[in-house]
Amino acid sequence: MGELYRIEAELRGLDPEARLAGRQERSAPLITDMQAWLHHHRACVSAKSPLGEALAYIAKYWDGLCLFLTDGRIEIDNNSVERTIRPITLNRKNALFAGHDAGAENWAAIASLIETCKLNSADPQAYLTATLTAIVNGHKQNRINELLPWKYADKV
Repeated sequence: MGELYRIEAELRGLDPEARLAGRQERSAPLITDMQAWLHHHRACVSAKSPLGEALAYIAKYWDGLCLFLTDGRIEIDNNSVERTIRPITLNRKNALFAGHDAGAENWAAIASLIETCKLNSADPQAYLTATLTAIVNGHKQNRINELLPWKYADKV
């Protein structure tokens, strides 16, 4: 895993296409070796042992681990998202005062939009203003993907 993170550190500043090519060349063989190791050790260890359960957990989420090999925009882990939502989770008690389940769901959706804007270097207030204006002006529902925060960040 350490080698995968070293590779990611070297590829971090590249555009998504170059990052993907670097991952395919350098990280994919490591992942293939890891998968062979996983299959071998799962066959040698009791599934009910703590190690067997840990290996089963890895196998269950293997496709998620490999997802970064298919798209240069995807991070190898979700640490940046975890850091981003930490203030929200620490502020979770505020949601208790939403007054209603629907209010809490709305609060969560807006908080997610705002944090997604930040992750995509888009000003949340400008994004929300532009998006709400587009909706009021009759933006078609079947083109909702055009209003996503990363699309807005590309336009700015």
